[in-house]
Amino acid sequence: MHNLSSSLRLLTSNSSKLFSTQPNLHSTAPTACLLKTRSVIRFSGPETIKFLQGLLTNDVRSLDDPETAAQSTVTPNAPVYAAMLTPQGRFLYDFFLYRPPRIGSGPGPDPGELEVYADVDGSVVDELLAALKKYRLRSKVDIENVGEDFSCWRQFGRGLEVDSVGWGGTVDQSGVSSPQGNNVDWNWHKDPRLTCLGYRGIFPCNATPPLVEKDKEADEGNFLLWRFEKGVAEGSSEIPKGEAIPLEYNLVGLNAISFDKGCYVGQELVARTHHRGVIRKRLIPVRFLSSSGKEAERQVSPGSEMIGNASNKKAGTVTTALGSRGLALVRLEEAFKETGALTINGREDIKVETVRPKWWQPEWFLHQQHLS
Repeated sequence: MHNLSSSLRLLTSNSSKLFSTQPNLHSTAPTACLLKTRSVIRFSGPETIKFLQGLLTNDVRSLDDPETAAQSTVTPNAPVYAAMLTPQGRFLYDFFLYRPPRIGSGPGPDPGELEVYADVDGSVVDELLAALKKYRLRSKVDIENVGEDFSCWRQFGRGLEVDSVGWGGTVDQSGVSSPQGNNVDWNWHKDPRLTCLGYRGIFPCNATPPLVEKDKEADEGNFLLWRFEKGVAEGSSEIPKGEAIPLEYNLVGLNAISFDKGCYVGQELVARTHHRGVIRKRLIPVRFLSSSGKEAERQVSPGSEMIGNASNKKAGTVTTALGSRGLALVRLEEAFKETGALTINGREDIKVETVRPKWWQPEWFLHQQHLS
């Protein structure tokens, strides 16, 4: 099993301090946090879009000029979520891709040199840069780490399930008109994966993002719990690098994969698996409970096996855990049974409760019934 990043390990080891009483995620008011586990890289040069289009799983043409974007199935000016795969179609890295605003000239893409900024997993940024430069060859694109100049931020909580925000007619006007918004220029954008995840953005390190009160932001661990409840993994620390099959980690439902864009590295396995329609395991949110039904106090380690009590066979694997919540890759024929049907191998006192994500596509449940 893959190693967690040092940042996630720190959050996990301190979870007893951060969440001695688990927060009520259903009543979480809108809040913001700095994503210390993420970093920023910048692509620039005339062949930036061509380079990314041939490497990543999603259609990135919407990040180009309006004429090219009109041919894309992705909303123009919206951020794009995508993944980079091995030639065998296994997950390597994920990217949130943005076009920067035109500083000092109002919102809108810079008509000059093409630039694309990417929010990436900070624990593998050096390795990622090396991999990207290996694929660059003679392409006219520069790739650099700008993590010291830019930070990744997140808004989440109840009441943020609204339309996207960005440039032009889709700018978050509340952010622009806020005291901090006039001198930042970068805006919040709806998370390109799911509306329920709220907003995401890249901002200069020397500026406070719009709508964020300085020194009053939430801890990143609260967002991890919010995301775990939705059943969404993020980064190479939670999606096993070189091992994970993108469709098992629900990247199709998270708008990370285009089946119309043409060739990219690792496309063949992804397309074949998708068109066969046979997904026997999926990543789902889980809660760890004691024998009494209360939230388990003992930390469950990533990599722990889950056992089906009826079959006495392995039903899945815990991929990420923080406090009494986490994510697990589970066989669909064993998932969503009554509480207590699954336990942690070697720790029968810990029951595993699986949760059906509301955003799951209906056919995924039909497939589950077929397997059963």
